[in-house]
Amino acid sequence: MTLGLIWGGTFMVVAIALEGHGPITVATARTTLGALSLLILVRIMGRPWPGRGTGPFVIGGGLLSTAIPFSLLSWGQQYVPSAFAGLSMAMLPLFVLPLAHVFTDEKMSLRKTIGVGLGFVGALILFGPGLSGGLAGPGFMGQLACIAAALCYAISSVVTRRCPPVDPFSFAAMTLIVGAVPLIPAMLLIEGVPRFEGLRPGLAILFLGLFPTALAALIRVSVIRSAGTLFLTLVNYMVPLWSIFFGWLILSEDLPLRFFLALVMILSGVVVSQWNSLKRIRLRARASGG
Repeated sequence: MTLGLIWGGTFMVVAIALEGHGPITVATARTTLGALSLLILVRIMGRPWPGRGTGPFVIGGGLLSTAIPFSLLSWGQQYVPSAFAGLSMAMLPLFVLPLAHVFTDEKMSLRKTIGVGLGFVGALILFGPGLSGGLAGPGFMGQLACIAAALCYAISSVVTRRCPPVDPFSFAAMTLIVGAVPLIPAMLLIEGVPRFEGLRPGLAILFLGLFPTALAALIRVSVIRSAGTLFLTLVNYMVPLWSIFFGWLILSEDLPLRFFLALVMILSGVVVSQWNSLKRIRLRARASGG
């Protein structure tokens, strides 16, 4: 619930940060602030750093869970509503399923395949009018960037799951450091040194670094390592709902009917594809409640 709320509100906060800063600056600031926050926390708690054999996973996880998707989302949200960006994250479980089939012991079945098909029909509905501006139009490219960010998160989830035993605090900190390394020079080269552009976008960037980035990265790594990639993707039931709510309440975004049709189709696909996982989680919750 907490992670879904944090991630669901992220897209609204990114939209506010973009009012005063460029997309690479927003991505760089949240990654760097998140890295510094977790580095201080790791130092205070005396957590061990990742050992041998974890380097490729740290680098892969850092690029695919921070640098690349943060940049894609920030750039894409210049052209699409924050609600669309949140809705695109509902595709994450449908990307994870075939990846997990190939790279982990979480295998596909007929039911999962049908669920993935339903979800991708929902994605086509979500894209809808974006295709009218042409495949090279900013609307379509912004939509594509958000979907590509969801794919990056899916791949990074599988990478994190396959990583050798590692402390979640230090792993999350290192992935953010890896993400900041290419973003900082890219920001300076393309958008220059950041300047104070007002309290509203400044506070938005500060919030992004501390909560949806540092705190959420820590929770995300812990959940993936303990419960698996598919369990984490259940959070994506709540992310689009919160993103739609905050986009409507705070940003007064227009919410076309296709958003809700796409959400129903995508979440239906997730429910069908993960029906057995949902039943196990429900039984586990009943057992713990008893």
